[in-house]
Amino acid sequence: MELFHKAKAVRLRSHHDKYLLAEENEETVCQDRNGSSRKTRWTVEFLEGGQLLRLKSSYGRYLTASNVPFLLGMTGRKVLQTIPPRLDSSLEWEPVREGFHVKLKTRYGYFLRANGGLPPWRNSVTHDIPHRSSTQDWVLWEVDIVEIQVDSPKPMLHGRATSNLVANEASSSSSAGTSPNLSKLESFDSSPHSPPKYDGRNIYFSIAEDNGAVEESSDTTFFSFKGTSVADLTEKLKEETELDDIIVCSRSPLTGKINPLRLQLPPNNFDMHVIVVKSSSKLAKSFQSI
Repeated sequence: MELFHKAKAVRLRSHHDKYLLAEENEETVCQDRNGSSRKTRWTVEFLEGGQLLRLKSSYGRYLTASNVPFLLGMTGRKVLQTIPPRLDSSLEWEPVREGFHVKLKTRYGYFLRANGGLPPWRNSVTHDIPHRSSTQDWVLWEVDIVEIQVDSPKPMLHGRATSNLVANEASSSSSAGTSPNLSKLESFDSSPHSPPKYDGRNIYFSIAEDNGAVEESSDTTFFSFKGTSVADLTEKLKEETELDDIIVCSRSPLTGKINPLRLQLPPNNFDMHVIVVKSSSKLAKSFQSI
């Protein structure tokens, strides 16, 4: 908590050298390199007892550890900016110092996590417990104080007193022609059986190693794709993977072998799993003999 001592407003910089940013839709948060934006400014509210705090965005909404899965089947859950009808524990963060950095822990033991990697993980923010050593630093944040608290910070109360405060604030916002935008939070499908559907089919993809090995992990990513053209799918995957020279493949359900997709995709919107193979790899050269 001493890193926030005397802080009235802060910026939080992630391990990826990006700042926690409240997006203009007033619902989601992300990471961005532009630390000069007012959207990276978070007002600090200290709670009674001094061990917990709330962070309020430039839109007057609180940083919230929601129960909405970031991707269904994954452990990480969405971090949002909201104005709930009652200030509950989902808005409360406990700073845990680690050297010159801080971890922000929820009341349920999860940590504010700045994700990296391929889309849709890139620049996203979730709350989770990192299990892999390569992602341990993703929960570390640097605290930049952008406004100092002149007087000692007054602790906020729990319970009805703060609920009335938020209700009045939400009422004022509505009378000014704006309203708390919570519809998406309330309408997310939390079904554990399938990811949210978009216009088109979900294309799941993994990137093969040079020897053809494909890591089967829960971090497999997907995007929505319309159409049946392999050429169009290849171009889309080039954007998603940031690789220039690739071959789009699939794994045979009978033999388990990886083969290039040569024909059009099936003319329906069933989800597909594809494997991205670099054209310079040994695996790609083996296709020449097929």
